[in-house]
Amino acid sequence: MQGQPPAAGALRLDVVAGLTAAAVVLPKAMAYATVAGLPVAVGLYTAFIPMLVYALLGTSRVLSVSSTATLAILTATQLGLVVPDGDPAKLITATATLAALVGALLLLAAALRLGFVANFISTPVLTGFKAGIGLVIVFDQVPKLLGIHIAKQGFFRDAVSVAEHIPQTSLLTLALALATFAVLIVMERRWPHSPAPLVAVGGGIAASWWFGLGALGVSTVGLIPQGFPSLTLPNLTLIEQLAPGALGIALMSFTESIAAGRAFAAPTDPAINANRELVATGAANVAGALLGAMPAGGGTSQSAVVRAAGGHSQKASLVTAAAALAVMLLLAPLLGLLPNATLAAVVIVYSVGLIQLAEFRAILRVRSMEFRWALIACAGVLVLGTLKGIVVAIIVSTIGLASQTANPRVSVIGRKRGADVLRPLSPEHADDETFEGLLILRPEGSLFFVNTQNVMQRIGALVTQYKPRVVALDLSRVPDIEYSAMQALIEGERRMTERGIVAWIAGLNPGVLETARRAGLEERLGSERLLFNAREAIARYQALQAAAGGAPAQEPGA
Repeated sequence: MQGQPPAAGALRLDVVAGLTAAAVVLPKAMAYATVAGLPVAVGLYTAFIPMLVYALLGTSRVLSVSSTATLAILTATQLGLVVPDGDPAKLITATATLAALVGALLLLAAALRLGFVANFISTPVLTGFKAGIGLVIVFDQVPKLLGIHIAKQGFFRDAVSVAEHIPQTSLLTLALALATFAVLIVMERRWPHSPAPLVAVGGGIAASWWFGLGALGVSTVGLIPQGFPSLTLPNLTLIEQLAPGALGIALMSFTESIAAGRAFAAPTDPAINANRELVATGAANVAGALLGAMPAGGGTSQSAVVRAAGGHSQKASLVTAAAALAVMLLLAPLLGLLPNATLAAVVIVYSVGLIQLAEFRAILRVRSMEFRWALIACAGVLVLGTLKGIVVAIIVSTIGLASQTANPRVSVIGRKRGADVLRPLSPEHADDETFEGLLILRPEGSLFFVNTQNVMQRIGALVTQYKPRVVALDLSRVPDIEYSAMQALIEGERRMTERGIVAWIAGLNPGVLETARRAGLEERLGSERLLFNAREAIARYQALQAAAGGAPAQEPGA
């Protein structure tokens, strides 16, 4: 393929990219496991099995699949509902059941060819949802930075509780956290996509060992099982409890994966196949569930590292998975020295990116309505919790879609002076020609039962405002008319006739014209009032005026 390096060079680049990604992915995966309330070993399992399976089945050349900040906090919420006492054995089983359910739902969606669902949540709503998730994660990690313990009761109550416990802060823990922040922030700013998480985690382990931080009261990860993950079977009795949350996690897993895959696709890469991605991420989650992994999906930051490091294929992810396996087999005891404050700092640094203030400003600059949607989605997460926040995000997206669909634009059309250009009247084109006695109206979008009433009211208001003798309804921007909308159109024409207003219809596409024929509208209007386009309507109206000697145009037979 054009633009690809020779095979040997491509393999070398993939190996380098895979190792570089491992330096970023593995520490973050362990950190996200703690966000979910799980042992850090689960993060390693998630960076191994799901990444390996996706590398074999996925259509993106650089997508890196493991845990993400969003999926971690959603997992934490769901596990907290079914294992409120935090029993380790029950948590592992519940995690396997949840990941298997997520995978099964993704595979079911693939069988039903529901790849289009990736576009179901609008970008502004997703921006607000992720901002809410980011705030929840940051505040969830603050107690670990301070070396304090609070009872989790919800975002706002937790914030108050943290403030009340500040006098109990462990200064040594806080100092370690601040040092970790300094390392991460400086390295990320000076060397983007550097192995900053690996350096921070390595530094934390070294400090813990050298200074004996565990004996000084600094909380550490503790014992990590060494070796290959054992087989874990889902608990079928938990399916009913976990299914609603699994549906939300599956939606976010696929949405994040497809977005990241498309974002980092090179011009020479094959197109991302949405339904194939459902199969790949579904199989990755099912396989991961059996070997101790938490729900997984494609990560934006880690995929960016693969691309920036020169990765050209999923061989890079195979290298990352191999690195995860090597850590599990060889370095697990060493990881037990890792301070929790270090992991919390890693989580915060890489979760703050979910709060895109610039994106909020961009949305507000373009559309204030969508800005309100983003704020509602963010507030939904903070007030109701993460899983209910998904429902809020979906409802807000649906309401937004319904609002736009229910209120299609109806424009008054004029003609640019000195040119054969028809366009909506606007203050920017105040000099456009209109024709006394002729009102050209152009609705835009499909007409059906949801928006018919609004469109007809808008048309009626414009007819009352302009008081025309002839109304030409330009339907060239209407791709489809549903039965009830066609009946409303026939009724509207009848009312105009009763008021002495002649109604013409122009610009019907073949599908709409066929509907008009079946509904009897073509027969009612006849060839005199069913016109090819709006230009023909203008020419016909002017011809009628000329034939009448400048008198008001009269429609033959009207």
